[in-house]
Amino acid sequence: MRIVIAEDDPLLREGVALLLRAEFLDVVATTDSPDAFLAAVDEHKPDVAIVDVRMPPTHTDEGIRAAVEARRRHPELAVLVLSAYVEQAFATELLGGGADRLGYLLKERVGRVEQFLDALHRVADGGTAIDPEVVAQLLTRTRSDSGLQRLTPRERDVLSLMAEGLGNSAIAERLVVTEGAVHKHIRNIFAKLDLAPTDRADRRVTAVLRYLEETQRHP
Repeated sequence: MRIVIAEDDPLLREGVALLLRAEFLDVVATTDSPDAFLAAVDEHKPDVAIVDVRMPPTHTDEGIRAAVEARRRHPELAVLVLSAYVEQAFATELLGGGADRLGYLLKERVGRVEQFLDALHRVADGGTAIDPEVVAQLLTRTRSDSGLQRLTPRERDVLSLMAEGLGNSAIAERLVVTEGAVHKHIRNIFAKLDLAPTDRADRRVTAVLRYLEETQRHP
């Protein structure tokens, strides 16, 4: 796995690089600015980019915009975004381009090495990894007129874990239920969110994006 890191904090940048190299992963470049990051992606064509949301010069949204641009130039690039706290608008903007090969984690997860590496491998393998705290805050901000209000508490739990990027077996294990029960809950979620019975994987992504988009419209 070839990785480019974009982080302006030198301690965190080098710490993440050392952690990944200790796991025998190939960190091909570390950068501290959006322009340097995009140049590194163009040059090295990595499998995964790890990007801080807030980068120079204004430390607002340069990192997320660089990640969006990197995905535009290289659609197969997996991106794992790191943020100090939940940035709702940035999460929905990045996810709006498609949720596959995408992760959004709070920086505190880096210290939880197993969770961080699990998220990295998940996005590299084509999946999604959204921080549970991001999911929780987005769900609690959703207003009562949202279609999500049709969901039962258990269905909301299942949707939350879907948003984290977990598959059905992992959801079943987390909730201590059978996979058959998870399948039933997911079918109910699709029906209550009025999602057409097309490809199930596409509907999973659509279900996650639905509440992110609604939360963005109703902060």
